[in-house]
Amino acid sequence: MRKFKLQVQVTADGFMGGPNSEMDWTTYPWTDDITAYVDALDAPVDCIVLGRKLAEGFIPAWAAGPEGESQAGIDKMNSTPKVVISNSLTESPWDNAVVAGGDLAETVRRLKSQAGGDMIAYGGGTLVASLIAEGLLDELHLFVNPVAIGAGLPVFPNLGSHQRLRLIAATPFDCGITALHYQQVR
Repeated sequence: MRKFKLQVQVTADGFMGGPNSEMDWTTYPWTDDITAYVDALDAPVDCIVLGRKLAEGFIPAWAAGPEGESQAGIDKMNSTPKVVISNSLTESPWDNAVVAGGDLAETVRRLKSQAGGDMIAYGGGTLVASLIAEGLLDELHLFVNPVAIGAGLPVFPNLGSHQRLRLIAATPFDCGITALHYQQVR
């Protein structure tokens, strides 16, 4: 069975976006140590899972070749197949992406049962909250930025029940970010 991971930037007070989904609080530029960590995390990934709203910005941004990113990173993001979780789209407007709707848990179980490498979700907020609440992730990689914003889009909203996590590693980086690697305890 494939491993399903989450990689998300968060604030020290647990938000993955500001009140209007802004990300102006993120710590940049990344240092070589965090880049190596992310490269290792992404190396076995052969499927990117995105929510529709994030996909609308994410896919075109990588297709345009964002400034400051390595060509290898751009190529990896563009060549990796994507699954966009959406109940409002019926077909994908993007190259190398398919749309999956319906029951989220059933969709994720079907994807995980397929042959292949790891899957990774980068967001958005609604998708992340649903994946966590339904216990569908195998690993969470929270990149905690050294800033508190007081309000915004929480990583763990309205879970409905306790979510048990096991800390696998806490890795501080020279840029000030700390990666918290958790496994969901089922």
